[in-house]
Amino acid sequence: MHTLPSPTPGVDALRELAAFRSQLRSCLYRRGDALFELADAMLCTAHPVQSPVELSLEPEFLRRHSSVYDALHHGGVSTDGLRQALVQRLSPARAGEPLMFAIDTTPLARPDARFADQRTMVMVRSKGPDMFLPGWDYSVLVGIGWGATSWVQPLEARRVRPTEQAGEVALRQIRTLLTDLQTTGRWQLGDPPPLILLDAGYRGAELATELDCLPVQLLVRLRSNRRFHFDPPPRLPGTNGRPQRHGAEFSCARPDTRPAPDNETHLDSDRYGKVTIRAWHNLHQQLTRRSSWWSDWPEDTPLPIVRGTVLQVHVERLPHGGGTEKDLWLWHLGPQPADPVLLWMAYMRRFDQEHFHRFVKGHLGLGAARLDAAEAVDRWIALVLAAYTQLHLARDLVDDLRRPWQARPPLGTTLSPYRVRLGFRRLRAKLPAITKPPKPRPAGPGRPKGSRNRPKHPRPTYRPPTSPCHPE
Repeated sequence: MHTLPSPTPGVDALRELAAFRSQLRSCLYRRGDALFELADAMLCTAHPVQSPVELSLEPEFLRRHSSVYDALHHGGVSTDGLRQALVQRLSPARAGEPLMFAIDTTPLARPDARFADQRTMVMVRSKGPDMFLPGWDYSVLVGIGWGATSWVQPLEARRVRPTEQAGEVALRQIRTLLTDLQTTGRWQLGDPPPLILLDAGYRGAELATELDCLPVQLLVRLRSNRRFHFDPPPRLPGTNGRPQRHGAEFSCARPDTRPAPDNETHLDSDRYGKVTIRAWHNLHQQLTRRSSWWSDWPEDTPLPIVRGTVLQVHVERLPHGGGTEKDLWLWHLGPQPADPVLLWMAYMRRFDQEHFHRFVKGHLGLGAARLDAAEAVDRWIALVLAAYTQLHLARDLVDDLRRPWQARPPLGTTLSPYRVRLGFRRLRAKLPAITKPPKPRPAGPGRPKGSRNRPKHPRPTYRPPTSPCHPE
């Protein structure tokens, strides 16, 4: 592992952490003290978070256990203010390189929550075949960097609401990110356009069309059966009929359709052995109106031609043994072609987001809030992102309080999120107090005599007509 640069060079890390905590408290405008203490208890508990109410037993939470769900259901979180506070603490990019971000969805399955609102069908991966279960999907935007480390910098998690698609939510996240980068001064005109890394479930051509004329680059993983087209040859004089829009076919699955690449690079890697990267420029897909994205496109206007660079990455071996798998196919769309080696190495860093999802679900309790209100779950997830950011800011401040059976990390390496969390309680004692002590209040009047419970009505799960789990 390599030591990551400080988020703000020249500023004391402890002061930076205290400043973020103060800014976080200002973003919690209703039930703020209870929400803030809930995030502190999430960071300081020695065990994985099992439920929000269990955190009321931690000494960092000074209020009654009833304040936990009251804060989650009736509290207020300024999502715009919190997102800008997270963007302000992005690590700077290396000289001449773009800021790198990744977007992916993570499911929170709630198949037994019959009274939960705004549930959709989410895909849950398991040891067997993938399953579709009722729950919520969240589109998570994180900043990523270099180095063999599992750290990322989460910026936002938006819930994919009913009738929405993950691509539409990602599009709004990218537009908001570009605005926040310029507002906070993290990106300026003349800098390389930010690079957004996406998995194969996203449609690069559609996103690039909506983001046209904006300073941004997209790097999308392709399935091995995708097909592209070159530009058609020049039209001969005197030719009648409609002009040809698509030239020769380029298929990722058929080598006979692939001509000599425009650029071919060879390099040696300690993890992958000999790596070959081939690039073909100015390739486009043949779009169709049958797609839901283009169904509203005007009939008298042809569909756009979105040109990009197709990359083929072939490695000699995999890091954990075994033979070589299928080649990695990538599609880059941006104002100008980028370095193929940089694009491949950047996409390898996208898998750090998988470690982030696993950590926040397993230790910080991302999916542990068994709540019926979707907006209350949104507040809980905002606290999880803020808690993880505090761990990131404290990664060089805590002592290594590893368990006796855990290995000692090499000298000079950055501690993992799990190790930083073990020492955060000691660090918290050095930070200034943010919340006010609770005011003693007498017991309430209790439940009126003779009152009855109001029956709840089950809320159906939204199933889109094109979903594979939609009944015929």
